[in-house]
Amino acid sequence: MRTYVLDASALFALLEGKPEATKVKELVKEAIRQHCRILMSTLNYGEVYGLLLRRGKSQERALQVMSAIGPLPVELQDVTRQRSFRAAELKVNYKLYYVDAFAAALAIENKATLVTSDSDFRKLGHKFPILWLKTS
Repeated sequence: MRTYVLDASALFALLEGKPEATKVKELVKEAIRQHCRILMSTLNYGEVYGLLLRRGKSQERALQVMSAIGPLPVELQDVTRQRSFRAAELKVNYKLYYVDAFAAALAIENKATLVTSDSDFRKLGHKFPILWLKTS
């Protein structure tokens, strides 16, 4: 079964109803049918909450939006010591933001495809497959 890792940009696009969310919606449908798994680091999940707040949502509204994710087939993965070390190595070696490095570490660990629109992941080359939500 194929496994996908969402970074914050992928989930944020879905929550905001952005055009690039079409691919994420398709993956969610596939996961509901149990044809794939969708993972996300709790760190990247928290980043989405922060993005909502930064974009002017009240804390109450941001929490409501985040609670809408509950029924989705997204498996949140906690930060482990080993994952935090791998993320730190990726941060240093590829000059990624630390929070982005957690999405990359989770994708590597699970031999998964990273789902993102964040061009910073291009720095990783071909460490793992990437499903780009937009080409810019």
